[in-house]
Amino acid sequence: MQYMLLIYQDEAAQEAMGEEELNEQMAGYNAFTEEVRERDVLVSGDALHPTSAATTVRVRDGRVLTTDGPFAETKEQLGGFYILDCENLDEAIELAAKIPGAKEGSVEIRPIVVWE
Repeated sequence: MQYMLLIYQDEAAQEAMGEEELNEQMAGYNAFTEEVRERDVLVSGDALHPTSAATTVRVRDGRVLTTDGPFAETKEQLGGFYILDCENLDEAIELAAKIPGAKEGSVEIRPIVVWE
């Protein structure tokens, strides 16, 4: 089954990191990506630009409304994702726990709907 692992972290804390800490975090992400490639479960994954680059779209009464930024104020922001093809939820949880962002933020696991 495919699962989307959504990585949430505090953007302000991320921006405040020093170069050494950022390099260590990136090394962790690179190691995780290599592991899921080697296990042949990686479908895709990417980092996202900060929420300051986001645009939210709503349609109300037939009108398209856009807002700069995310749809809601939150303590943690969506910073990236992986889509993995895992045997089961237990494997998805095992892998999510290895994502560096889980140490300071959180990783939400969502099963992907397969349309018949």
